[in-house]
Amino acid sequence: MMRSYAFTSQGRLHSKDLEPFLMPTLLTDTNLFLWVDMENPTPNETKWVLEDIFHFHPLSIEDCIQVSPSPKLDEYIPKEGDQFTNPYLFVVLHAVDYSRRDGVFDTSEMNFFIGKNFIVTFHYVTLKAIQNVAERCERTRKLPVKTPDHLAHQLMDAIVEHYAPAVDELASEVAALEDRVLNEDEKSSVLNDIIKTKKEVYHLKQIIMPQKDVLSKLGRGDYPLIKSNLLPYYRDVYDHLSHINDIATSYTDNLTNILQVYLNMSSNRTSEVIKVLTLFTILTTPTILIGGWYGMNLDFWEFGDDPTWNRCWVWAINIISTCLIYLYIKKKEWL
Repeated sequence: MMRSYAFTSQGRLHSKDLEPFLMPTLLTDTNLFLWVDMENPTPNETKWVLEDIFHFHPLSIEDCIQVSPSPKLDEYIPKEGDQFTNPYLFVVLHAVDYSRRDGVFDTSEMNFFIGKNFIVTFHYVTLKAIQNVAERCERTRKLPVKTPDHLAHQLMDAIVEHYAPAVDELASEVAALEDRVLNEDEKSSVLNDIIKTKKEVYHLKQIIMPQKDVLSKLGRGDYPLIKSNLLPYYRDVYDHLSHINDIATSYTDNLTNILQVYLNMSSNRTSEVIKVLTLFTILTTPTILIGGWYGMNLDFWEFGDDPTWNRCWVWAINIISTCLIYLYIKKKEWL
């Protein structure tokens, strides 16, 4: 699916769903800027727009089509032999969504081509950030933006804002794990879930850190295509992402503490079992020893000719020795 919009310098919608053959003409109009959004496009649409209309550099097209493992920011300035005549920025960011059912972060790549009078967005899955901006544009026929770099900021800000629901879901998962650890009735899969969630938090941080670098570069004023009056807005997006990164770091610490509590509780339960078994062994030791000696028919256990008295003496010695050991353990408060 492909959306296309032409806006005036005041942000008003001039036209939408443009025919591709009209785009080169609109690109020459200095009073308009063009937004082309490509969602899971066909190979023909990709070639038509990226190569035949905008003539983007082959390396940026390759990076756009292929799934990029990490965010990136490249500036392309036309040189001799290049088909594109105007400089542009190529930006790769990742949107995230967290599923508590699966316990994993799903990432969706978002590619930006930002020029002086155009912005092209390319993605394979439906993104709420794009949908919200496009719906607002079609509903009001106006956007609170007047330039492509301003629209790029709006889209990037929306992508980062949609991190919040994913982080909230993660917070609920961490809280649920804490309750499960403290609930002694549930012990089966808690350890696996803690490790799995901790792994996903690290995954989130691996997503955030490179994007912080990209937004930091955009907010420093190193690129002429990003106007100076918009730099504070890009820095605000960077600050928002940094705050999310701090939250993810706190979740890492929480999960480490939860894991430590779980291991300590498991160790205490094991210690209790060992303690009970040890005490049971100590209490039964006199009976085992005396029973073993008595079974050897030694004269030492013969207290007379009547075997009944012999058995009574053995039972008495067993009971007395066991009681004495029990009283000693009780006095030491081992029970």
